[in-house]
Amino acid sequence: MHPDKGHHSHPHFKFDPTALSVIAGGASTLDQSKLYIKNIHQADAFVKSYGFDYSLDEDLKRLWYFHRRSLVLMTEKLKFNIDEIPVEIKNPEHLKDMRNLLVWATHHDDAKIQKWACAMLRCIHVFVHSETDLFSHFAEEIQRQILIPFENAVVHEDKLYFRPLHKDDTTKIELHKFQTKPFKTSTSTVIKLLAKPDALAVKVFDKLGVRIVTPTIFDSFQVIRYLVDANLISYPHIMPDQSSNNMYPVEEFLQVMDHLEKKHGKEFMMDSFKVDRLLRQQLKVSTNPLLKLFRKENPYSSIDFRYIKFICRKLIKIAPGLNSTGGQNSKEFSFFYPFEVQIMDQHAYEKMQTGDTDHEAYKNRQIKAARKRILST
Repeated sequence: MHPDKGHHSHPHFKFDPTALSVIAGGASTLDQSKLYIKNIHQADAFVKSYGFDYSLDEDLKRLWYFHRRSLVLMTEKLKFNIDEIPVEIKNPEHLKDMRNLLVWATHHDDAKIQKWACAMLRCIHVFVHSETDLFSHFAEEIQRQILIPFENAVVHEDKLYFRPLHKDDTTKIELHKFQTKPFKTSTSTVIKLLAKPDALAVKVFDKLGVRIVTPTIFDSFQVIRYLVDANLISYPHIMPDQSSNNMYPVEEFLQVMDHLEKKHGKEFMMDSFKVDRLLRQQLKVSTNPLLKLFRKENPYSSIDFRYIKFICRKLIKIAPGLNSTGGQNSKEFSFFYPFEVQIMDQHAYEKMQTGDTDHEAYKNRQIKAARKRILST
């Protein structure tokens, strides 16, 4: 095969800036302004290395599927006008060969086509990663094993509360709200990945989870204790670099609890709102207590959003049989899958529903960042 076709032949001092930036420069593939793929033959080799064989019908159908998903994302979610996108990029009859996107992302006489080829490839790349994982094959079983134990622990009567752990337990942890987060769709995952420069599909840990809203801060900490005691979470499986607590510092909380137990004894119980008043008083006499709060950085979420959040992993066990895509697994296997737990008090929840912390405002900031990124040059 001619070196200019199937293989790259370089002058001694010529290097691919895009490849080097990603491999040795710590940059993201999504932030590269162009590729260095000269022709269809090099594009074909690139696609094979990426994981798809263009000569296989199944792989080809999959690639065109991601093309369609990306076009819908651009026009319906990111709100690009369909007329903005060159017909060579959006219309399969004009594009003809998906590998052309790689060649055009390297060079095209029309700069607009080169720019939109890069944009389309960015979207396709993120869709490939977000839809080619264990969740796409075992979504139903993952949700069942993670969410149902939480749902079974919640009692809905006159009030909402966690089910006592045993018959003699008279303690009821009252809840203001309990919500299971519907699993994050691939579209919302893609927007998140496009919006955040450091986000990778394998690092999207909040595809599903629960939100627990309590009347008070003290109740929020009682919830944490309950989740451990009821074996709804296993804290060794928590991912510490994904945790946030800008609600109340742990050290100060434990100091107040220790003081109350020493003063009143182990059997003494106090109204949660009274405990909250003592917690607030403790902050006034502590040295820089706010420095002990921490929150995983999220530029699209308001700093007013005060909560305790963590990512825990659950060991999912898949029995022999069909998976959700119709494929067969012949023997049992298992894997860890992450889920998010958000805990907040009622005041924080109500504040979250309005103003700058509103979910719609959060999503709009993400969309704005994603739009900017896919057209970056």
